[in-house]
Amino acid sequence: MHRYLRAIGFSNLKSRLQVNNLLAYVIQNADEKKYTSTNDMDIMFAEYSMDFAENLGITVRGEFNEENQFVFDYYFPYSRGTQISSYEDISIERHAEKESYAGICDDVKVGVSLIFYLQNVISYLKIKNANRLPIKGTSLILSALSVDGTILLPLEKRESDLKKTKKESINRSKLIAAARNGDEDAMESLTLEDIDTYTNISRKILKQDVFTLVDTYFMPYGVECDQYSVLGEIVDYQFVENKMTKEEICQMTICCNDLYFDVSINKKDLLGEPKTGRRFKGIIWMQGHINFPE
Repeated sequence: MHRYLRAIGFSNLKSRLQVNNLLAYVIQNADEKKYTSTNDMDIMFAEYSMDFAENLGITVRGEFNEENQFVFDYYFPYSRGTQISSYEDISIERHAEKESYAGICDDVKVGVSLIFYLQNVISYLKIKNANRLPIKGTSLILSALSVDGTILLPLEKRESDLKKTKKESINRSKLIAAARNGDEDAMESLTLEDIDTYTNISRKILKQDVFTLVDTYFMPYGVECDQYSVLGEIVDYQFVENKMTKEEICQMTICCNDLYFDVSINKKDLLGEPKTGRRFKGIIWMQGHINFPE
């Protein structure tokens, strides 16, 4: 049973039979159906998706056998993002055990290689089968599901603080980009900046709470490469209802390290009351939809 089913409103599923019945319902009543084949036409891949709330649903993937019968391979709950998160180039790698893919985006805003679970696999396979790879000019819409989250109060910021932070962020992004191109001066500047930050935090943390010193963060979490521990400011939010289970899900657009993406979490798993300006702290499973040029 997929751990993140509860993030889209299916917290009461207890058995494999219940999950199989739900997947059969998705296949029979899918809102969206997509198909593609390999270059030699040996295998026909299929994808069935159904929304159970606004921008939330389940995708079932598999292939057709020789008798033209659909054979289920795997499924996953999804959250559709609402805005573009990055325009950086993306590389895609297939998972070892099944026909699913991970995307890798080196966005300088984040500071780490951002790895996400690819949602629109069929679109990618069509481009791959047409021998159009590598492809430039893509954009990335990020979204995430969470089963563990907390709302924190915001930090008080003056207008001068916001301008200073934005300027520092732009300068740091330029230094990271230069360092990736082999600029030794940029590498040295980044190293000295990190040392200064560590020194300041080590001194202040003796008397202040860590979340008054750290505004946002974005860090890999656990052994799975597409899961992260995040702290970000809530830009917008809304509550939606799963039309089958009637469970409430909170959908938030958050800004984390200048990266914007949507997070969906079951109201049962969210501690605190979300408000614009407050901060969300939690563990997320990152997903991504790549907008390929026509």
